[in-house]
Amino acid sequence: MPTPAGRIAGARALPAVSVHTAPLVLPVCEPPVEDGAVAVRGNRVLRVGPRWQIESAFPGVAPTRWPGMIVPGLVDAHLRLDRAYSPAFAHGVTAVAGVVGDLDSASVFGATGMGGITYLETRCPDEGTWEREGRDQLITAIREVDHPGAIGIAAHSPDPVVMEDLAILSRTFGLRLHIELGRHPLAFLDEVGALGPGCHVAVSRPLDEADRKLLRIRGTAVAITSPFAVEGLLDGDETVAFGTRTGGDPLTLARTLLRESPTSGRVLVEAATTGGAKALGMAHGPHRVGCLGQGSRADFAVFTVEASARTACTALLVEGAGRCVATFVGGRPRWRLDEGTKSADGGVRRPA
Repeated sequence: MPTPAGRIAGARALPAVSVHTAPLVLPVCEPPVEDGAVAVRGNRVLRVGPRWQIESAFPGVAPTRWPGMIVPGLVDAHLRLDRAYSPAFAHGVTAVAGVVGDLDSASVFGATGMGGITYLETRCPDEGTWEREGRDQLITAIREVDHPGAIGIAAHSPDPVVMEDLAILSRTFGLRLHIELGRHPLAFLDEVGALGPGCHVAVSRPLDEADRKLLRIRGTAVAITSPFAVEGLLDGDETVAFGTRTGGDPLTLARTLLRESPTSGRVLVEAATTGGAKALGMAHGPHRVGCLGQGSRADFAVFTVEASARTACTALLVEGAGRCVATFVGGRPRWRLDEGTKSADGGVRRPA
């Protein structure tokens, strides 16, 4: 059969383009856009810009009109998962650093459609147990886990020798490392090679200046899980993210910090989006998350929050918790309210 003119034999047709508009688009990596739009093809963002510009570029596409603002999907950088895990799509979360204690929990999480990394936790009590069975069990789990997404290692052993070996294994397999601080001093973690750009730590208590400096030098991101841990971490020098521990709303913690510290709203919004992406090693490349830019993964959420470009970040923090109406992961709708949204022709278009 002859190939139609203009088509390459064997080439797949490109996915259809969809356009989402809102009174405000907050890309985070670029300035806010009033009366803005996001064009999506497949699982990627094609363009972000003024509504008239995007609609002119895709005249054959009926836009989905959203109220409030479109923002990048939030990233929860520290979350403990179990078999009863319920994705936090209703909070606008599209990626998590999920710590699991068994393969069944990892498989359940993998089936939810949530993005991010699943960290296989190791709490091996001592070197002897690690040598007899712990190391082989972890390697087998890494190779055989029934999970479509990225896998990492959560290093939570009390034994120093095991911790050193876990750092080596993470580099050997090219896996990211995640550590909840409190079991070992940061200086020790540095000695065994655990710290670095391929690792992020979760903190619930304040760090002293020496520890904060060490994390900065090593390029290790920090997931703040409590307002008590914020001291000295929001001055712009550290890579900071938020972790909920239980799967709650990252904006709730961010709003508390806005009220209790002199931090700007933009710094806190960046921590909830691009900061989390950096902690997971997902802030660069064609599948980057935490921002809305050309080529980024089409992870975004819609919040019924009215704001101008100047007040966008503060408004999202003050009013955003509990006001998410839709969440998309890789361009696919994962959650929405039942009311639907108005399409460009005045009818109701449900994005799911």
